[in-house]
Amino acid sequence: MPDTTVRTTIAAEYFQGYAVVGLIAVVGVLFVAVAFGAGRLLRPVVPTPEKLLTYECGVDPVGEGWAHTQVRYYVYAFLYVIFAVDSIFLFPWATVFAAPGFGAVTLVEMFIFLGFLAVGLLYAWKKGVLEWT
Repeated sequence: MPDTTVRTTIAAEYFQGYAVVGLIAVVGVLFVAVAFGAGRLLRPVVPTPEKLLTYECGVDPVGEGWAHTQVRYYVYAFLYVIFAVDSIFLFPWATVFAAPGFGAVTLVEMFIFLGFLAVGLLYAWKKGVLEWT
């Protein structure tokens, strides 16, 4: 059984890495706080009615705040996100697949994952979501 000085040395070496991470986190938080504080102190505060208007994409607000949007654009964005996640999952899978002892298990897992994606894509196709009209 190691004596207390050895345990203390091991614990000190272990927590030294966390101390560096903690110090960097504190410095980062202080940097952001100083930047925001300097911005608040140095900027001019002159509120006018034009400055207090809602502003979005360079267009002045006209009429009510409600507007019709096409839902299909969100569906295409959602499909893009699904396939982006698929591609992000494929790269690590390809590296693990090449490792010895993981071939069959990772192959089955990937076919299950691609099966779920195929079912979702088939459902979207059957509902007519993928038609651009």
